[in-house]
Amino acid sequence: MQRIGRVMRVVPGRFEEYRRLHQAVWPEVLEALGRAGIRNYTIYHWQGLIFASMEYVGDDFAADRAALLADPSMQRWNAITGPCLEPVDGPDGQPWPVMEEVFHLEGRREK
Repeated sequence: MQRIGRVMRVVPGRFEEYRRLHQAVWPEVLEALGRAGIRNYTIYHWQGLIFASMEYVGDDFAADRAALLADPSMQRWNAITGPCLEPVDGPDGQPWPVMEEVFHLEGRREK
């Protein structure tokens, strides 16, 4: 399992629309995410930035992501959510750059 964090910028004035869309994500989009090996997907917002955190349980993220982006339901979903976001330039100008994980706490109990 691989944990992935990504970041995007919200287009000024479009956050409420983006939030509204994500309050009723289409079932076929959720199914496509599952087929792509994406689990525990969470989106956060802070001061005009969107942070997405997910777990990937497949073997080839690039191939699974390409298949996900080719899925017709994802293409329709991205067509309506995409205008709400602006890329944050990552390596080689890639949008949605994968962030470096600095710390993760899981299952630790205080004694």
